[in-house]
Amino acid sequence: MADQSKLVSMLQEFRGLLARPDNDFSWSSWENSETALREIDAFISVAKSGAVPDLGILLVPTGPAQEVSLSSGWADEFLTLADRIEAEVERA
Repeated sequence: MADQSKLVSMLQEFRGLLARPDNDFSWSSWENSETALREIDAFISVAKSGAVPDLGILLVPTGPAQEVSLSSGWADEFLTLADRIEAEVERA
């Protein structure tokens, strides 16, 4: 079973990466930071309710998060965090 507090914490960490002021969203499907943060906030809300959010294509290669990470200089951080999030979701 997923540890919801861990999952919430990791999604909040991910939110922090997406909230960085110099992020480049031009290659992602998100229009801008606000759009990305709204989506992440929805996932955080689901996790806080005790359910496991359906992260869909969020963390997959060439998904919106990876595109932002690559164009914004934090790709390694993204990959490490995505692996941790996926492992926690798989426990559910």
